Amino acid sequence: MGWKRKNDDVDGEDGFGGGGGGDKEKAAAAAASSASAETKEKREILPSTIKNKERRSAVHAKLKQQKTLEKRKKLKARDAAEKRALELGEEPPPKSIPRTIENTREFDETVCRPDDEEVPLSTFATSADDYLRDLFAGNDCDEFSSVLKREHTPKILITTCRFNSTRGPAFISELLEVIPNSQYYKRGTYDLKKIVEYANHKEFTSVVVVHTNRREPDALLIIGLPDGPTAHFKLSKLVLRKDIKNHGNPTGHEPELVLTNFTTRLGHRIGRLIQSLFPQEPNFRGRRVVTFHNQRDFIFFRHHRYIFDSKESKHTDSKDKKTKNDKGEKVTQEKVIARLQECGPRFTLKLVSLQHGTFDTKGGEYEWVHKPEMDTSRRRFFL
Repeated sequence: MGWKRKNDDVDGEDGFGGGGGGDKEKAAAAAASSASAETKEKREILPSTIKNKERRSAVHAKLKQQKTLEKRKKLKARDAAEKRALELGEEPPPKSIPRTIENTREFDETVCRPDDEEVPLSTFATSADDYLRDLFAGNDCDEFSSVLKREHTPKILITTCRFNSTRGPAFISELLEVIPNSQYYKRGTYDLKKIVEYANHKEFTSVVVVHTNRREPDALLIIGLPDGPTAHFKLSKLVLRKDIKNHGNPTGHEPELVLTNFTTRLGHRIGRLIQSLFPQEPNFRGRRVVTFHNQRDFIFFRHHRYIFDSKESKHTDSKDKKTKNDKGEKVTQEKVIARLQECGPRFTLKLVSLQHGTFDTKGGEYEWVHKPEMDTSRRRFFL
């Protein structure tokens, strides 16, 4: 008679419905999450796991389309952020740097930093101090220092292997035009050691041997004189001048030499070996440039000459109206455009071995030899 309802019971009257509604909401949320998980699993299904060819190609096309749409959204968002930053006078967001094999290469202790010569050695750690001192002190007394200091003029002897091919002489004739002060000597039946002795007697600074196999040049041997070293390169992708479209003919001027991306200690040594083949006083009026570009331990050789073309452009004022002189004639202005014309040849080198001293197959000591077990990673480079 004097019993009162509790608030919970009052709420429970229509609260039974409320409590049931809460359970329904929970069930709906669980069902939605399971459905989203199922759709996520479907999205994450790899096309390679689908056995049906038509369904596999359809899933692959759908995934590709989704990736392109996401890429477009990111580009639009980045452009909008840059535009907004320019309007507000703020700095635009930093551009993302793509991951490449070059910028994700494995760490190598022998890599020379680009500011090694400019930054004092005392700013580095002790190990780096010792390494840099050894590196630059070695440059002053290595086998190439006399040529690179212009104490001697490079003089190159070029020869072939015993069994020459049809493309070998054509390649050598173009090498003679690329390398100044170079002379060709027929190999005949002479041993390479006899040729090295003869070149030393005649005061040559280097010997270049072009090796051929199956009528195609496939290797290059560079021997530094008189004390070495001897570098053996694999030669591939040879394109002669006559096979290059719109090629130019080089002049007799001494070329400018460009060496890029020789970063390690071994690469530094190979770069100096290549540098010792060319005179250190280029004639820039000849507009010739020889490039050795190292990328992933492949050395790409290119030979160009600069071309300056004058192109007439109609002179306009600030309102984009064509201006005229007093006689009513249209005023034209000459514009100089610089471009490169390839002279050839074009080939690729890959270092096989670097040997102490001159050529010696039996008792020679090797500084570095490439072996198949060294290729453990695509991001490991030696030059």
